[in-house]
Amino acid sequence: MKKAKSDYLIQSVSRALDILEAFAVGQEELGVTELSRKLKLHKNNVFRLLATLETRGYVEQDKETGNYRLGMKTFEVASVFLHHLGLVKQARTTLEQLAAETGETAYLAVLDGPWVVCVDMVETAQAVRVVSWRGQRLPAHATALGKAQLAFRPQDELEQLWKQHELAAATPRTVTDAGRLGEELARVAAQDVALDDEEAASGVRGVAAPVRDYQKRIVGAVGVVGPLSRLGIERWQGELVSRVKAAAHGISKRLGYAVIPA
Repeated sequence: MKKAKSDYLIQSVSRALDILEAFAVGQEELGVTELSRKLKLHKNNVFRLLATLETRGYVEQDKETGNYRLGMKTFEVASVFLHHLGLVKQARTTLEQLAAETGETAYLAVLDGPWVVCVDMVETAQAVRVVSWRGQRLPAHATALGKAQLAFRPQDELEQLWKQHELAAATPRTVTDAGRLGEELARVAAQDVALDDEEAASGVRGVAAPVRDYQKRIVGAVGVVGPLSRLGIERWQGELVSRVKAAAHGISKRLGYAVIPA
């Protein structure tokens, strides 16, 4: 019978990790006595573990107080982790699930100035579909994927953007007035979801929600797009809004957003 991985646990390594995990927001520095009490370990064991971690750079000691804090090596390891924690990589499974649940094409997009760029997508299996492709650029103000990100940009940045780039009409329904667009973006920010009602392409509706990273930055948006024949008002503003917001939250959580304390 195959052993469980817990049977191979090395106690000293586990305890060293317990020490690293004891440091939290609001407890940036801890002393040997405090760690001993918190982890229910003898002071000598705590000191030896700390000495090992300090030698490797994972903790450092304040010479004045004698307390310990996380060292630069911990930051370096976290940075490597975050480097590999790419947006597209982390979003892929959620995109596939969103497309399967809704029966519509699911998109992941990022802002590039006044444009929104599709960086990944999972196509619907439906015969009637919205034709798009990775790398496609669309006017951000005309799409749900773009508005879900523009809504969280500073007002002065948006004003400068509209001065440099005309709010052109992609369809007769595209909002091209800066005042009206500002009002809509305020609603998007309040509701954390954006809608596109034939604004980017006639006969097409979309829903999108912002994706946040571990620093609470908006790093992209996830959404679905489909024809009016399948995206009726109730489904478009009801079921799809709920599913898209859940997908965005799931990706954000994988990027570390949901685990950041308030």
